Amino acid sequence: MLEKTRLIGRYEAIKQIHFPASAKERDDALNRLKFEELFFAQLRAVHRKFKNYREIPGYVFDTIGDKFNQYYHDILTFELTNAQKRVLKEIRYDFKIGRHMNRLLQGDVGSGKTVVALMSILIAIDNGYQACMLAPTGILAQQHFTELSRSAEQLGLQIAYLSGSVKGKKRAEILKWLAAGEIDILIGTHAILEPPVIFKNLGLAITDEQHRFGVAQRSKLWAKSKPNPPHILVMTATPIPRTLAMAFYGDLDVSKIDELPPGRKPVETIHFSESKRLRAYGIMREEIEKGHQVYVVFPMIEDSEDVDLQNLQRGYDLLSREFPAPKYHISVVHGKLKTKDKDFEMQRFIKHQTQIMVATTVIEVGVNIPNASLMIIENANRFGLSQLHQLRGRVGRGSDKAICILMTGFKLSKEAKFRLKTMTETNDGFVIAEADLKLRGPGDMEGTRQSGDLNLKLASLVEDEKILDFARKLAILIIEKDPQLNHPENALLRKHIQTIGRKAQNWSQIS
Repeated sequence: MLEKTRLIGRYEAIKQIHFPASAKERDDALNRLKFEELFFAQLRAVHRKFKNYREIPGYVFDTIGDKFNQYYHDILTFELTNAQKRVLKEIRYDFKIGRHMNRLLQGDVGSGKTVVALMSILIAIDNGYQACMLAPTGILAQQHFTELSRSAEQLGLQIAYLSGSVKGKKRAEILKWLAAGEIDILIGTHAILEPPVIFKNLGLAITDEQHRFGVAQRSKLWAKSKPNPPHILVMTATPIPRTLAMAFYGDLDVSKIDELPPGRKPVETIHFSESKRLRAYGIMREEIEKGHQVYVVFPMIEDSEDVDLQNLQRGYDLLSREFPAPKYHISVVHGKLKTKDKDFEMQRFIKHQTQIMVATTVIEVGVNIPNASLMIIENANRFGLSQLHQLRGRVGRGSDKAICILMTGFKLSKEAKFRLKTMTETNDGFVIAEADLKLRGPGDMEGTRQSGDLNLKLASLVEDEKILDFARKLAILIIEKDPQLNHPENALLRKHIQTIGRKAQNWSQIS
């Protein structure tokens, strides 16, 4: 098919697609025009990547020093998986060659991305640079800070936490020490992006759950380091369509942790309609009797926050009757709570003082309770695939079997049925990302929009994978031979690149 597609001229293809003499002629013309769309998108991406390689230098981290070795040999209590070792080698290669790293780290929930991130941070520190980790919520940032603080203390490193809730004298001291280079690692939320936050020598910036940050927000990290931008590592457990599309197009170097640590069991996922609610409550009682804990999650959508809070309150009232005190105790967490109240409720659950947590998607990331073995997601049809997968990842973090129950009413849209079927059939985040791509489209890979149709008129990233692959290989071949498209035969390609470049800000450099 692709060989034939190459032989058809553009004008011939346009004529044939409007006036085909046969079905084959129509298909050949369609494939030729799809190829053109995908080829120019690939050409722009590949040209951009090679341009970045040539023009954007990176700090050289060529030393594997005392901190890294001490952590690896003395502090790490388990063997890294082969996938973790492979990814670390890829990151170390980027660090050594003097080129700016712009790498996406994909790893399913619980695959060990944070350990890889920490070991990357230690390489930066061993080479005399600071590092930061950016998380979308205070809960997740605080979790990273708590986890990394233990290792930092053993290694004699200075680590600090910064969020909007850190104010006054404490905030001023952190900013002072950071600018003086006395803080090695800064963990925090969007607060890290603000202008007053100045590093002495930031060498590595990591963003976790990158889909929760806007592209323009992440670009602010580039201004935090001079003369070169910091190396960038973005981590995600479920790549959203925009990220997946960028990976296809080669704007990012992609690393995958595609195996779970030994002993982790896949979460059993079940779809229950309302008629099986009593069965769901029965499973809750069984898990609590075993000494385990349970999440019950309600949707929280900005357009209808008041209604959603009412639904959560009704759910809490119902659960309070089904699971009465003093035998059972329930925590409630949602985004409208004050930070201190939210932290209080979270701590009660963490300390096993409550068996049930009623929550919104505020627990989507950053909650790590190995004792929690059951999650019930109410109105699961209102959640996207990425959210459902992230939520499910809150259970199954211990050695015991875990269950996720997706509760819905009886009337479901076709898309909702597809999402629920996908969730019950697979725990693989990469499969889920592909399903999400089919539902939502890949987004605008050169702009700030993160879902949509990529402005493709005919081609589909889902259905035309072979044409996409062929277009990519041809684009790479052309750019490798003529990186700046200076050869006369590439004049039209160069003109296309220059024309597109004048029309829009290119955000792809910053992941």
